Amino acid sequence: MSTLDELFKKPSLPGNKRKLDATRDPNEVYKATKLSANGDVKTNGKATVEDGDDDEDMEAGPEMPPEEEDEEGLEDEEGRFFGGGITRNTKDVLDFMEEQDKDDTKPEKIDIAWLRKLALNFEKKISKNAELRAKFENTPQKFMGSEADLDADVKALSILSEHPELYGEFAKLGCVTSLVSLLSHENTDIAIDAIEIINELTDEDVEAEQEQWDTLVDSLLEADLLNLLRENITRLNEELESDRAGIYHVLGVLENLSSRPSIVSTIGKDTQLLSWLLSRIKKPEPNVTQNKQYSAEVLAILLQSSPTNRSQLISLDGIDTLLQLLSPYRKRDPAKGTEEEEYVENVFDCLTCCVDDIEGKAKFLEAEGIELCLIMLREGKMSKSRALRLLDHALGGPDGGACCERLVEAAGLKSTFSLFMKKQDSEATEHLLGILSSLLRSLLANEAPRIRLLAKFVEKDYQVPGRLVQIRRECVSKVSKVDREIKAEKSELEPEEQEERADEWLSRRLDAGLYVLQTVDVILAWLVAEDDGARREIRELLKDRDESFKDLKATLQEQLNSMNTSPEDQDVMLKDMLSTLIQHL
Repeated sequence: MSTLDELFKKPSLPGNKRKLDATRDPNEVYKATKLSANGDVKTNGKATVEDGDDDEDMEAGPEMPPEEEDEEGLEDEEGRFFGGGITRNTKDVLDFMEEQDKDDTKPEKIDIAWLRKLALNFEKKISKNAELRAKFENTPQKFMGSEADLDADVKALSILSEHPELYGEFAKLGCVTSLVSLLSHENTDIAIDAIEIINELTDEDVEAEQEQWDTLVDSLLEADLLNLLRENITRLNEELESDRAGIYHVLGVLENLSSRPSIVSTIGKDTQLLSWLLSRIKKPEPNVTQNKQYSAEVLAILLQSSPTNRSQLISLDGIDTLLQLLSPYRKRDPAKGTEEEEYVENVFDCLTCCVDDIEGKAKFLEAEGIELCLIMLREGKMSKSRALRLLDHALGGPDGGACCERLVEAAGLKSTFSLFMKKQDSEATEHLLGILSSLLRSLLANEAPRIRLLAKFVEKDYQVPGRLVQIRRECVSKVSKVDREIKAEKSELEPEEQEERADEWLSRRLDAGLYVLQTVDVILAWLVAEDDGARREIRELLKDRDESFKDLKATLQEQLNSMNTSPEDQDVMLKDMLSTLIQHL
């Protein structure tokens, strides 16, 4: 209900017009004159009369009451007194009310008893609203009040995000099911508020233990949350601001749920959801909006950890769609720090995930993805580094042979080697080395593409092997430093403690450049095995630092040993390749 102030509030005047001064409140005028403790009248203005010297001591107004030390004795016959304007009984009542107000301001204890009371009221509000809606279906005025009460109770659930220890009881009381059911409420505002609360409760910033989070999420999924989320994104209209916020919260819930891999695969089984995300990111907009960017981000998350999702997207012709979305950025860069820049990165991430799979590589070739990436290498700016990463993934793995051949056919060797010979940042260097390594691994011997590749390695008086050895020296220096630190730490630890820290030490070595060192040595080993001139040149270059082929062999052997001890690494072709290269060294 509107307050008196709201009813009589005037509309704001245009800024270029002078505003009228607010009329002085009569109460303010009255309060400007206050009685002092001794009964003197005090005014802000202190007006004086200067008619003459004879009137200086003259007092105006009624005669003041006799002064008393105790104001409580200043009551007149009717029970009033001058000091405060209230009787003793009234004063006692006001004091009592003040004490009650103080009690009401004490913070409420948030515990199971509080939650049960909250749950009971929540269920009552849902039932009352449903009853009134059914009874007065054609008279919205009669159920709007209950709808407002229900909406307020939904928003009040936000406080649970600060008390995740109550998640289990919240689910046990059936409130999770009731909350999820509101996603199908006829009033989309209530549905949106329910989605927002679910987003808050499942957010990664909530300091919930894994068991507490799992209990809540399991209850949400059992209540058919995913299907209801899908229904809401199809019924909400982003032309409306409130509905745009609703879509944003749906995407937030999907991102939160994606932290559990099993849920990611479940989401992928629903092709309608992936289809909606794909259609949303290709929706034309004058400027990339937050929801478009967020849709691309969520899609990348769903593709990253689930082969099922990638297969579903590929079946929806997603590779071609993603390449079309990136095509405008082959020469044009998005503005830095904008939603558009992040959107482009997310689309690149989506493609990079897809081309790791064999069916993704085939669709990438079919849609001429190699050619688009090469254009970006030659003419792009922001897109250049992303295109390098995309090519590295497309050409990599045991199924990358067709992509490697297409790169050679599309005159991609010149662009690749030209970039490699220039100084690049560490990430770009890593991807360029990955591309060269994949080409040597996948291109067939004695075939035209491989002969052209080897020719690029030996041209200009073996400049490429020289660059490779230079990169190797830089990596050896960094990795050796970390190895010395790790050795010192190992000397102070028991074998059990060393085993516990093995992953940490490996991560530090990789950060120092171990992967780049291994990739460089694989490339050098290939050149030693295939070209006598390159073999002589590399041997001489290594001698400058008292190194030899034994150092290359040691790096490859370490890589092979780590693959043999890792059960999840089953790239048999790579193991055979490393074994063969070791024999040639």
